[in-house]
Amino acid sequence: MERTKPESTDQYIAGYPDDVQKLLSQIRAAIRKAAPDAEEVISYGIPAFHYKGYYLIYFAGYKNHVSVYPAPRENVEFKEQLSLYKGGKGTVQFPIDKPLPLTLITRIVKFRMKENEARADKKKK
Repeated sequence: MERTKPESTDQYIAGYPDDVQKLLSQIRAAIRKAAPDAEEVISYGIPAFHYKGYYLIYFAGYKNHVSVYPAPRENVEFKEQLSLYKGGKGTVQFPIDKPLPLTLITRIVKFRMKENEARADKKKK
């Protein structure tokens, strides 16, 4: 399926079948709730959130899964739980035929917020 570059997250989500739209909307809502001050943007043609001057998290839809990245796969706090899901070094893939682990996604967002806050504080000094 050839896609045009979306101009908004709404447009991006609308380009998927209903089942994937539902999951993408759930991810978006979880991120918004966890990071209400983050700015929603399109980056690299996919939805992302920007926080404290840095990209916070991206999410994307695919035929058989939805993804969130960067995912802290190597962090002790997340390693075991993220090992249950496919994905690359910094990506986690959630199958479209199973409920999303929204609590895990929220934890990832909050972890990334702390990283961004630390980077922003360091940059100020």
